[in-house]
Amino acid sequence: MYSILVLHGPNLNLLGQREPGVYGSATLDDINHMLVADAEQFQKEGIPVKVTPFQSNHEGALIDTIQAAMGVHQGIVINPGAYTHTSIAIRDAIAGVAIPTVEVHLSNIHRREAFRQHSYIAPVAIGQISGFGAESYRLGLRAIVAHLQSSAKQ
Repeated sequence: MYSILVLHGPNLNLLGQREPGVYGSATLDDINHMLVADAEQFQKEGIPVKVTPFQSNHEGALIDTIQAAMGVHQGIVINPGAYTHTSIAIRDAIAGVAIPTVEVHLSNIHRREAFRQHSYIAPVAIGQISGFGAESYRLGLRAIVAHLQSSAKQ
């Protein structure tokens, strides 16, 4: 079973009402339900995938959840929100647990304000997907599953 932890950072609990022109109209519940449905589809295809979503506005809670993922989850999909650009602590937690991680963003952070274009997470992630709205999460899930399958074959 590929157990994937999906982490949502600060303010993502406001999706659907917060700046829909930037972040879209999908709510966090919509995204979580979509990912659970995608995991069920993987299972129908013979690929055992389970998704565990978690959202927090608090850096320490995200770090605690990343650390608790050791030995429980095989992959992480994370949208660190604004912590992307500020949190060395989340970066260090991801590096410390050494769980393959895909960074996702709803908006294209590289087309936004200069302060949003730097990611502390990217150097410790296996990849980054941004700019596809809620679909970024689905692409991130597919990417982490493909990575885990490829790693298992080696």
